[in-house]
Amino acid sequence: METERAPLIAVERLTKHFAQRRGLFDRTSRAVRAVDGVDLEVAPGETLGLVGESGCGKSTLGRLVLRLIEPTSGHIRFEGREITTLSREQMRPLRRRMQIVFQDPYGALDPRLTIQSAIGEALRVHGLARGVYEERERIAQLLEKVGLRADHMRRYPHEFSGGQRQRIVIARALAVDPRFVVADEPVSALDVSIQAQIVNLLKDLQDELGLSYLFVAHDLAVVRWMSHRVAVMYLGRIVEVASSDAIWETPKHPYTKALLSAVPTPDPGSRRARIVLEGDVPSPLAPPSGCRFHPRCPIAKKGLCDVRDPALEEKRSGHRVACHLAE
Repeated sequence: METERAPLIAVERLTKHFAQRRGLFDRTSRAVRAVDGVDLEVAPGETLGLVGESGCGKSTLGRLVLRLIEPTSGHIRFEGREITTLSREQMRPLRRRMQIVFQDPYGALDPRLTIQSAIGEALRVHGLARGVYEERERIAQLLEKVGLRADHMRRYPHEFSGGQRQRIVIARALAVDPRFVVADEPVSALDVSIQAQIVNLLKDLQDELGLSYLFVAHDLAVVRWMSHRVAVMYLGRIVEVASSDAIWETPKHPYTKALLSAVPTPDPGSRRARIVLEGDVPSPLAPPSGCRFHPRCPIAKKGLCDVRDPALEEKRSGHRVACHLAE
Protein backbone atom coordinates (compact mmCIF):
# COMPACT_ATOMS: atom_id res chain seq x y z
CA MET A 1 0.00 0.00 0.00
CA GLU A 2 1.20 3.50 -0.81
CA THR A 3 1.52 5.69 2.28
CA GLU A 4 2.21 9.03 0.56
CA ARG A 5 -1.20 10.38 1.57
CA ALA A 6 -1.47 12.44 4.73
CA PRO A 7 -1.45 9.98 7.64
CA LEU A 8 -4.67 9.42 9.53
CA ILE A 9 -2.73 9.08 12.75
CA ALA A 10 0.86 10.09 13.43
CA VAL A 11 2.94 9.99 16.60
CA GLU A 12 6.24 11.73 17.08
CA ARG A 13 8.79 11.10 19.87
CA LEU A 14 6.00 9.57 21.94
CA THR A 15 7.06 8.57 25.44
CA LYS A 16 5.41 6.94 28.44
CA HIS A 17 7.32 6.49 31.69
CA PHE A 18 5.63 4.88 34.69
CA ALA A 19 6.87 5.69 38.15
CA GLN A 20 7.69 2.61 40.24
CA ARG A 21 8.32 2.72 43.98
CA ARG A 22 11.67 1.23 45.01
CA GLY A 23 10.26 -0.51 48.06
CA LEU A 24 7.70 -0.48 50.86
CA PHE A 25 9.76 1.86 53.03
CA ASP A 26 11.52 3.76 50.26
CA ARG A 27 9.39 6.58 48.88
CA THR A 28 11.69 7.36 45.98
CA SER A 29 10.71 5.98 42.58
CA ARG A 30 12.28 4.96 39.30
CA ALA A 31 10.89 5.38 35.80
CA VAL A 32 9.74 2.34 33.83
CA ARG A 33 10.35 3.37 30.22
CA ALA A 34 7.48 1.48 28.64
CA VAL A 35 7.44 3.59 25.47
CA ASP A 36 10.53 5.68 24.85
CA GLY A 37 10.54 7.99 21.83
CA VAL A 38 8.37 6.33 19.17
CA ASP A 39 7.61 7.70 15.70
CA LEU A 40 4.78 6.01 13.76
CA GLU A 41 2.24 6.77 11.05
CA VAL A 42 -0.90 4.97 9.89
CA ALA A 43 -2.39 5.94 6.54
CA PRO A 44 -6.13 5.98 5.75
CA GLY A 45 -7.32 2.45 5.00
CA GLU A 46 -4.02 0.91 6.11
CA THR A 47 -3.20 -1.79 8.65
CA LEU A 48 0.06 -1.26 10.50
CA GLY A 49 1.11 -4.39 12.37
CA LEU A 50 2.99 -3.88 15.63
CA VAL A 51 5.03 -6.85 16.82
CA GLY A 52 7.56 -7.68 19.52
CA GLU A 53 8.13 -9.80 22.61
CA SER A 54 5.86 -9.57 25.63
CA GLY A 55 6.64 -6.50 27.71
CA CYS A 56 8.14 -4.46 24.87
CA GLY A 57 5.46 -1.76 25.13
CA LYS A 58 3.12 -2.70 22.26
CA SER A 59 -0.15 -2.52 24.18
CA THR A 60 0.94 0.61 26.04
CA LEU A 61 1.66 2.29 22.72
CA GLY A 62 -1.79 1.32 21.41
CA ARG A 63 -3.48 2.89 24.41
CA LEU A 64 -1.29 5.99 24.22
CA VAL A 65 -2.29 6.59 20.61
CA LEU A 66 -5.96 6.67 21.68
CA ARG A 67 -5.22 8.83 24.75
CA LEU A 68 -6.59 6.08 27.00
CA ILE A 69 -3.45 6.72 29.02
CA GLU A 70 -1.61 10.01 29.08
CA PRO A 71 1.80 10.32 27.43
CA THR A 72 4.81 11.58 29.34
CA SER A 73 5.92 13.55 26.29
CA GLY A 74 5.66 13.62 22.51
CA HIS A 75 2.96 14.36 19.98
CA ILE A 76 -0.13 12.54 18.67
CA ARG A 77 -1.94 13.84 15.60
CA PHE A 78 -5.26 12.48 14.41
CA GLU A 79 -6.62 13.64 11.05
CA GLY A 80 -3.93 16.31 11.11
CA ARG A 81 -5.00 17.68 14.51
CA GLU A 82 -2.74 17.69 17.54
CA ILE A 83 -4.63 15.80 20.25
CA THR A 84 -1.90 15.30 22.85
CA THR A 85 -2.99 18.22 25.02
CA LEU A 86 -6.75 18.14 24.46
CA SER A 87 -8.94 17.99 27.55
CA ARG A 88 -11.35 15.14 28.22
CA GLU A 89 -14.25 17.25 26.91
CA GLN A 90 -12.32 18.21 23.79
CA MET A 91 -11.46 14.55 23.17
CA ARG A 92 -15.05 13.38 23.47
CA PRO A 93 -16.13 14.09 19.86
CA LEU A 94 -12.98 12.33 18.63
CA ARG A 95 -13.71 9.17 20.62
CA ARG A 96 -16.28 8.21 17.99
CA ARG A 97 -13.56 8.04 15.37
CA MET A 98 -10.96 6.16 17.44
CA GLN A 99 -11.86 2.80 18.96
CA ILE A 100 -10.18 -0.27 20.43
CA VAL A 101 -10.75 -4.02 20.34
CA PHE A 102 -9.23 -5.62 23.43
CA GLN A 103 -7.41 -8.92 23.69
CA ASP A 104 -9.73 -10.63 26.17
CA PRO A 105 -13.28 -11.01 24.85
CA TYR A 106 -14.33 -12.45 28.22
CA GLY A 107 -13.26 -9.39 30.21
CA ALA A 108 -14.30 -6.78 27.63
CA LEU A 109 -18.05 -7.26 28.15
CA ASP A 110 -19.96 -6.56 31.36
CA PRO A 111 -21.58 -9.91 32.32
CA ARG A 112 -24.55 -8.05 33.84
CA LEU A 113 -25.56 -6.40 30.56
CA THR A 114 -27.32 -7.90 27.58
CA ILE A 115 -25.59 -7.46 24.25
CA GLN A 116 -28.21 -4.86 23.34
CA SER A 117 -27.33 -2.83 26.44
CA ALA A 118 -23.58 -3.18 25.89
CA ILE A 119 -23.70 -1.94 22.30
CA GLY A 120 -26.56 0.49 22.87
CA GLU A 121 -24.58 2.28 25.58
CA ALA A 122 -22.09 3.52 22.99
CA LEU A 123 -24.90 4.69 20.72
CA ARG A 124 -26.58 6.60 23.55
CA VAL A 125 -23.38 8.26 24.77
CA HIS A 126 -22.73 9.69 21.30
CA GLY A 127 -26.35 10.38 20.42
CA LEU A 128 -26.37 8.07 17.41
CA ALA A 129 -29.83 6.54 17.85
CA ARG A 130 -33.15 8.39 18.23
CA GLY A 131 -35.29 6.19 20.38
CA VAL A 132 -35.36 2.51 21.28
CA TYR A 133 -36.58 1.32 17.88
CA GLU A 134 -33.75 2.97 15.95
CA GLU A 135 -31.26 1.70 18.52
CA ARG A 136 -32.49 -1.88 18.08
CA GLU A 137 -32.35 -1.60 14.30
CA ARG A 138 -28.79 -0.32 14.39
CA ILE A 139 -27.64 -3.04 16.81
CA ALA A 140 -29.29 -5.72 14.65
CA GLN A 141 -27.41 -4.43 11.60
CA LEU A 142 -24.12 -4.39 13.50
CA LEU A 143 -24.54 -7.95 14.75
CA GLU A 144 -25.36 -9.20 11.27
CA LYS A 145 -22.36 -7.33 9.88
CA VAL A 146 -20.03 -9.28 12.18
CA GLY A 147 -21.64 -12.63 11.43
CA LEU A 148 -24.14 -12.97 14.29
CA ARG A 149 -27.94 -12.97 14.38
CA ALA A 150 -30.08 -9.99 15.30
CA ASP A 151 -31.84 -11.92 18.08
CA HIS A 152 -28.48 -12.41 19.83
CA MET A 153 -28.88 -8.91 21.25
CA ARG A 154 -31.22 -10.24 23.94
CA ARG A 155 -28.61 -12.65 25.33
CA TYR A 156 -25.85 -12.20 27.92
CA PRO A 157 -22.09 -12.59 27.32
CA HIS A 158 -21.85 -15.96 29.13
CA GLU A 159 -24.12 -17.48 26.48
CA PHE A 160 -21.52 -17.01 23.74
CA SER A 161 -18.22 -18.67 22.81
CA GLY A 162 -14.95 -16.74 22.82
CA GLY A 163 -15.06 -16.16 19.07
CA GLN A 164 -18.65 -14.92 19.25
CA ARG A 165 -17.78 -12.58 22.10
CA GLN A 166 -14.95 -11.09 20.08
CA ARG A 167 -17.40 -10.49 17.23
CA ILE A 168 -19.65 -8.66 19.70
CA VAL A 169 -16.70 -6.56 20.90
CA ILE A 170 -15.93 -5.67 17.28
CA ALA A 171 -19.59 -4.76 16.70
CA ARG A 172 -19.50 -2.48 19.74
CA ALA A 173 -16.36 -0.75 18.41
CA LEU A 174 -18.03 -0.25 15.02
CA ALA A 175 -21.24 1.13 16.56
CA VAL A 176 -19.90 4.71 16.56
CA ASP A 177 -18.58 4.65 12.96
CA PRO A 178 -14.83 4.91 13.72
CA ARG A 179 -12.10 5.57 11.17
CA PHE A 180 -9.23 4.17 13.25
CA VAL A 181 -9.22 1.03 15.40
CA VAL A 182 -6.48 -0.32 17.66
CA ALA A 183 -6.78 -4.11 17.64
CA ASP A 184 -4.82 -5.16 20.73
CA GLU A 185 -3.97 -8.87 20.35
CA PRO A 186 -7.54 -9.50 19.14
CA VAL A 187 -7.07 -13.21 18.40
CA SER A 188 -4.43 -14.37 20.88
CA ALA A 189 -7.05 -15.54 23.43
CA LEU A 190 -8.97 -17.58 20.83
CA ASP A 191 -8.61 -21.11 19.51
CA VAL A 192 -6.46 -21.40 16.39
CA SER A 193 -9.49 -22.57 14.41
CA ILE A 194 -11.32 -19.33 15.27
CA GLN A 195 -8.41 -16.93 14.81
CA ALA A 196 -8.54 -17.01 11.01
CA GLN A 197 -12.27 -16.23 11.06
CA ILE A 198 -11.77 -13.11 13.19
CA VAL A 199 -8.78 -11.92 11.13
CA ASN A 200 -10.75 -12.38 7.90
CA LEU A 201 -13.69 -10.52 9.45
CA LEU A 202 -11.44 -7.58 10.31
CA LYS A 203 -10.07 -7.53 6.76
CA ASP A 204 -13.57 -7.66 5.26
CA LEU A 205 -14.73 -4.81 7.51
CA GLN A 206 -11.71 -2.76 6.50
CA ASP A 207 -12.53 -3.22 2.81
CA GLU A 208 -16.20 -2.39 3.37
CA LEU A 209 -15.81 0.55 5.76
CA GLY A 210 -12.38 1.95 4.89
CA LEU A 211 -11.04 1.39 8.40
CA SER A 212 -7.44 1.92 9.48
CA TYR A 213 -5.95 -0.49 12.02
CA LEU A 214 -3.04 -0.56 14.41
CA PHE A 215 -2.87 -4.34 14.74
CA VAL A 216 -0.93 -5.34 17.86
CA ALA A 217 0.18 -8.99 17.91
CA HIS A 218 3.05 -11.34 18.63
CA ASP A 219 2.17 -13.94 15.97
CA LEU A 220 4.10 -12.84 12.89
CA ALA A 221 2.20 -15.18 10.56
CA VAL A 222 -1.08 -13.48 11.53
CA VAL A 223 0.55 -10.05 11.22
CA ARG A 224 1.82 -10.83 7.73
CA TRP A 225 -1.64 -11.88 6.57
CA MET A 226 -3.36 -8.90 8.19
CA SER A 227 -0.94 -5.97 7.70
CA HIS A 228 0.16 -3.72 4.88
CA ARG A 229 3.18 -2.55 6.85
CA VAL A 230 4.85 -3.87 10.00
CA ALA A 231 6.64 -2.07 12.85
CA VAL A 232 8.92 -4.15 15.08
CA MET A 233 9.25 -2.99 18.69
CA TYR A 234 11.93 -3.81 21.23
CA LEU A 235 12.16 -2.46 24.77
CA GLY A 236 10.04 0.62 24.16
CA ARG A 237 11.54 1.54 20.79
CA ILE A 238 10.69 0.87 17.15
CA VAL A 239 13.66 -0.90 15.55
CA GLU A 240 12.33 -1.58 12.04
CA VAL A 241 9.40 -0.46 9.86
CA ALA A 242 8.68 -1.67 6.34
CA SER A 243 6.05 -3.23 4.14
CA SER A 244 4.86 -6.63 5.28
CA ASP A 245 6.57 -8.34 2.32
CA ALA A 246 9.85 -6.50 2.94
CA ILE A 247 9.87 -7.43 6.62
CA TRP A 248 9.20 -11.06 5.74
CA GLU A 249 11.56 -11.39 2.77
CA THR A 250 14.41 -8.94 3.50
CA PRO A 251 14.50 -8.13 7.23
CA LYS A 252 17.42 -5.92 8.17
CA HIS A 253 17.45 -5.65 11.95
CA PRO A 254 18.99 -8.62 13.83
CA TYR A 255 16.03 -8.68 16.21
CA THR A 256 13.54 -8.92 13.34
CA LYS A 257 15.57 -11.74 11.82
CA ALA A 258 15.51 -13.60 15.14
CA LEU A 259 11.72 -13.23 15.44
CA LEU A 260 11.16 -14.47 11.89
CA SER A 261 13.47 -17.43 12.35
CA ALA A 262 11.08 -18.79 15.01
CA VAL A 263 8.03 -18.70 12.72
CA PRO A 264 7.10 -22.22 11.54
CA THR A 265 6.52 -22.67 7.80
CA PRO A 266 4.82 -25.56 6.00
CA ASP A 267 7.65 -25.83 3.44
CA PRO A 268 10.81 -27.28 5.06
CA GLY A 269 12.92 -25.87 2.23
CA SER A 270 11.89 -22.31 3.03
CA ARG A 271 12.67 -22.41 6.73
CA ARG A 272 15.15 -19.90 8.08
CA ALA A 273 18.13 -20.87 10.19
CA ARG A 274 17.00 -20.61 13.80
CA ILE A 275 18.51 -17.65 15.64
CA VAL A 276 18.46 -18.15 19.39
CA LEU A 277 18.89 -14.94 21.33
CA GLU A 278 20.91 -15.21 24.51
CA GLY A 279 19.71 -13.74 27.78
CA ASP A 280 16.45 -12.04 28.63
CA VAL A 281 15.00 -8.73 27.59
CA PRO A 282 16.66 -6.05 29.79
CA SER A 283 14.53 -4.22 32.32
CA PRO A 284 12.80 -1.05 31.10
CA LEU A 285 13.83 0.42 34.48
CA ALA A 286 17.45 0.51 33.29
CA PRO A 287 17.74 -0.01 29.54
CA PRO A 288 21.25 -0.64 28.18
CA SER A 289 23.37 2.22 26.88
CA GLY A 290 23.76 2.58 23.14
CA CYS A 291 21.56 0.21 21.15
CA ARG A 292 19.10 -1.42 23.51
CA PHE A 293 19.41 -4.71 21.67
CA HIS A 294 23.20 -4.94 21.80
CA PRO A 295 23.48 -7.24 24.89
CA ARG A 296 21.59 -9.95 22.95
CA CYS A 297 22.65 -9.09 19.41
CA PRO A 298 24.73 -11.74 17.59
CA ILE A 299 26.51 -9.14 15.42
CA ALA A 300 26.99 -6.27 17.90
CA LYS A 301 30.33 -4.41 17.76
CA LYS A 302 31.92 -3.28 20.99
CA GLY A 303 32.70 0.42 21.04
CA LEU A 304 29.88 1.14 18.60
CA CYS A 305 26.65 -0.64 19.46
CA ASP A 306 27.15 -0.35 23.21
CA VAL A 307 27.93 3.37 22.98
CA ARG A 308 25.88 4.95 20.20
CA ASP A 309 22.09 4.80 20.12
CA PRO A 310 21.06 4.17 16.49
CA ALA A 311 18.42 6.38 14.92
CA LEU A 312 15.51 4.93 12.96
CA GLU A 313 16.75 5.71 9.45
CA GLU A 314 15.52 4.91 5.97
CA LYS A 315 17.80 2.33 4.34
CA ARG A 316 15.60 1.77 1.31
CA SER A 317 12.42 3.42 0.11
CA GLY A 318 9.86 2.92 2.88
CA HIS A 319 12.18 0.64 4.88
CA ARG A 320 13.48 2.19 8.10
CA VAL A 321 15.87 0.49 10.52
CA ALA A 322 17.51 1.44 13.82
CA CYS A 323 20.79 -0.45 13.51
CA HIS A 324 24.39 0.59 12.90
CA LEU A 325 25.08 -2.66 11.04
CA ALA A 326 21.84 -3.09 9.11
CA GLU A 327 23.57 -3.17 5.73
